[in-house]
Amino acid sequence: MTWREGTVVEPGRSWHGAAEWWVDCDGERMRALAYPDLVGEIAVGARVLLSSTAVDRDLGTGGYLFVVAPLDRLPPPRTGPGHMVKARYTPQQTMVLGVDEQESPHHHTLCDAQSVEGMPCVVADLHSALPAIVAAARHRSPELTIAYIHTDTAALPLAFSRTAASLVDRGHIETITAGQSFGGKYEAVNVHTALLTAKHVVGADLAIIVQGPGNIGTGTPWGFSGTAVGEAINAINALDGTAIATLRVSGADARPRHRGISHHSLTAYTKVALTPALVPTTREAIDDETRASIEKSYPLLEATGRLTLTKVTGIRKALEQSPVPLRTMGRGLDEDYASFAFAGAGGVLAADIVLAKKNSNTE
Repeated sequence: MTWREGTVVEPGRSWHGAAEWWVDCDGERMRALAYPDLVGEIAVGARVLLSSTAVDRDLGTGGYLFVVAPLDRLPPPRTGPGHMVKARYTPQQTMVLGVDEQESPHHHTLCDAQSVEGMPCVVADLHSALPAIVAAARHRSPELTIAYIHTDTAALPLAFSRTAASLVDRGHIETITAGQSFGGKYEAVNVHTALLTAKHVVGADLAIIVQGPGNIGTGTPWGFSGTAVGEAINAINALDGTAIATLRVSGADARPRHRGISHHSLTAYTKVALTPALVPTTREAIDDETRASIEKSYPLLEATGRLTLTKVTGIRKALEQSPVPLRTMGRGLDEDYASFAFAGAGGVLAADIVLAKKNSNTE
């Protein structure tokens, strides 16, 4: 870990739970990110201790230094209900009120919860899939209540995601942070309790399970954080949900292992997931070359006997009208349309399942 000391010189953007600041570090102007819930409020002129590890290694953190603490004063102590510690045994561990712990008003509800009763649950590898799934689902049915479950295999603070903050501000999602991640409207011990919270506390029509920004991959067959989507499929089925496994695809990624269907999806869904899932697919507006590179891997998915490929349409217009910018690995909708289309297909399929169930209940 590497450290720097800096002086705050100018505010940048801010969103729920996070604030950008420009800082002077030995005469160099740099961008830093502070989480006010952890470090207190920062002001121009403040001296701050910064973590520069990711920037020094040129990692994908958005180019941020991170404010560890103000140097001139201690942040005010925070008190409140809750005994669940997240980011445990790190210097910035934080105590939250778990949605199902004894002090929570939802404790008794979750004491009895054992099933999500068929609720469609969409999983995706990359955080960039989240707005595409939400946009497509809400385009199909604007009145849907959607719970976003932020897992702990990438960014632990939900506040790091401007995408999630924007979707919350628009009333498009309710947030649940699972495992070691924190900062959601509801704090859950794991993905299982997060799913039960989505169904019985949020009252969600569907849930989306996606890690935050900053996934890791080593270029090895098993060394990537996206294996968690396979584990999520197993959790969904353990709780009687309807698992929807979106494919990570690309027609533009320079890395061969991510062209067509990424090896991340193939490994997670054929080797880690041991229970059934629907796999939404689409041909809509996808060029012939990209479509062929994707479809050549379909037999690997079907050979499991657990994965049901399901064709979906009606995605393009929804993605074009997304209220949140669509970007993945620096590429936008027109540069890598297939990536967003296959994510959006999960939202359409989930919405169709919800609508079909509601229609059957009214007949």
